Amino acid sequence: MTDVLTPRGDQPVPDGTSTATLAATVAAPVVTPPHELVFDVADLAVFYRSHKAVRDVTLQVSRGEITAFIGPSGCGKSTVLRCFNRMNDLIDGARVEGRVAFRGVDLYGPSVNPVEVRRRIGMVFQKPNPFPKSIYDNVAYGPRIGGLKKKSELDALVETSLHKAALWDEVKDRLSTSAMGLSGGQQQRLCIARAVAVDPEVLLMDEPCSALDPIATSRIEDLMREIKDEYTIVIVTHNMQQAARVSDTTAFFSTEVSTEGEQRTGMLVEFNPTSKVFANPDDERTESYITGRFG
Repeated sequence: MTDVLTPRGDQPVPDGTSTATLAATVAAPVVTPPHELVFDVADLAVFYRSHKAVRDVTLQVSRGEITAFIGPSGCGKSTVLRCFNRMNDLIDGARVEGRVAFRGVDLYGPSVNPVEVRRRIGMVFQKPNPFPKSIYDNVAYGPRIGGLKKKSELDALVETSLHKAALWDEVKDRLSTSAMGLSGGQQQRLCIARAVAVDPEVLLMDEPCSALDPIATSRIEDLMREIKDEYTIVIVTHNMQQAARVSDTTAFFSTEVSTEGEQRTGMLVEFNPTSKVFANPDDERTESYITGRFG
């Protein structure tokens, strides 16, 4: 076992929106050298007790890219996202089959420390969830837990993290005030600052803009583009225009209904560069979804 994982010191598209309209927001593909592989997922299936919630997920996520998960409600997007940092371990009865490798290491191997997984692979949730502490203490919380005690080092880390989250200029004069007094968009950026303060390699974002207004959403999207060279980002979104604007690759998930009942199982339908998914998808189901014919 390498030291990779051991401790170290939304809005659906309106009916009638055309594929061309969405594709127009996607930058033309640029030929670049192959990116370093971060996640390698093969034949992933997730069960909640006896129910198979998701099946047949095979995809790869590369460093320096933003990957978007799109699809109708209940198709397993968030379930798959939580597999990437073992958050599903915290759900009673959840079970994972298949392979989820992070930099070549099986995340579900018996010797892997799930706490370290969640430090190296941070997560930002749908609803901003700042701690009922000061702005400073929110950002410093993780590093303090990790053993950083020297105030000068904490001060520098808090400032750096807030700069990365594009929040420093707005809060630098009130770091000792409660984080609960920030606006929703500021709280979400504070949660991003809190996540990056522990030096993760990956940021998972589960519908991070669904509770935000358009201006705050734009700030978060700008931020994602600014930091993608430093952090691999995987985002779940119901907003397909957002996926088209910010992501490099897109995974489209859909659902199937069991013939024996009403239980639904999510599945990966298509995974391709975002420009292709929105302009020339391989699967008719993808085109039907992004043009608003279902979902």
